[in-house]
Amino acid sequence: MSTDRTRPAGRRDQGGPRSVPPQRSRRLQPHRPQRPHQWFAERLLAVLSGQRPVHWMLGHTIGEAYDQLAELAPSTPLGSTRGSRPVLRHCRGAQPATGVVEAFASIAEGDRVRAMAFRLEQGPDQRWRCAAVELGGERLTAGAPGPR
Repeated sequence: MSTDRTRPAGRRDQGGPRSVPPQRSRRLQPHRPQRPHQWFAERLLAVLSGQRPVHWMLGHTIGEAYDQLAELAPSTPLGSTRGSRPVLRHCRGAQPATGVVEAFASIAEGDRVRAMAFRLEQGPDQRWRCAAVELGGERLTAGAPGPR
């Protein structure tokens, strides 16, 4: 019997526990909050695809934008037609003036890609609100059906 109590019984090598080389891992980056246009693109997609009710955007729209969404949402212009749920592919924004962001997004529905553009305006309370939405090159207006 061995008098070395740090080594398991039957172990004959002289080395102790070997150090395992650290695994390569992705760098942990600090969590960056989404930019306002990315956040709104996800919300607009959820409403226009029928995944969320229109009132989910209440308080996040100004002007006629909420009325437009309320009339369009039942027709779900971004609704799934081929059995696959639409997803946001890309979203970019530009700031043409202080407190204004004009953004565009590409949305994939199976093998089809659609475009969505929207305008955000920052209020005196520093909150961003959606002021206009366009889908597939046509302005979404109350009473006009969205493109299919």
